[in-house]
Amino acid sequence: MAQPESLAELLNGRRAAVDATVPAAGYLAGWLAFGQSIWGGAITAVVCALAISWWRLRRGEKPRAVLIGLLGVCVAALIALRTGNAADFFLLQLFSNAASALAWSVSIVIRWPLLGVIVGAVLGQKTRWRRDPALLRAYMRGSWIWVLQYLIRLAVFLPLYAADQVAALGVARIALTWPLVAACLAVSWWVIRRSLPAGHPGLRHPVTEPAPAS
Repeated sequence: MAQPESLAELLNGRRAAVDATVPAAGYLAGWLAFGQSIWGGAITAVVCALAISWWRLRRGEKPRAVLIGLLGVCVAALIALRTGNAADFFLLQLFSNAASALAWSVSIVIRWPLLGVIVGAVLGQKTRWRRDPALLRAYMRGSWIWVLQYLIRLAVFLPLYAADQVAALGVARIALTWPLVAACLAVSWWVIRRSLPAGHPGLRHPVTEPAPAS
């Protein structure tokens, strides 16, 4: 099989991890620095998100993707301010991981694995990858690794949220972002490569027609 760039390079996993980690670290730092003040944490998180957004836009990245990330931090901050519970800053993260685990699982069951949908869109293949049975099977297997990623976060976040452990939630959010994303990308890429048969041309070249008889 051909050896294209990894999933981490294709999907720019480092950027997504940084965008998710920095505002959470800012919230925790602000909450602690201002005497466990939700306002202090919320303002610090939003400032961090604004700084990341400005940097992304300066680098010429798509405004819509940048603004979605900023909006997520603002909504998380508003939830915590509205409820008066500092741990509720991480409530949006809990719901998003639960929804993601469900969505990825359903996508595999209906044979539209989201990993294939995302990589296919990045590579400009539209749905051509689905006409390659080997590639479809590989994406389905690789997508289960992503489901596991979201379930691991839920298994850690839910008990901490139930116990109202704000500092531990912040640390867990940081620890389970970049390291877990990196592991997920590496393992799912390994699963895809192992699932494709020898001689397959790789992700960029779906085999949509039967090979000629020898």
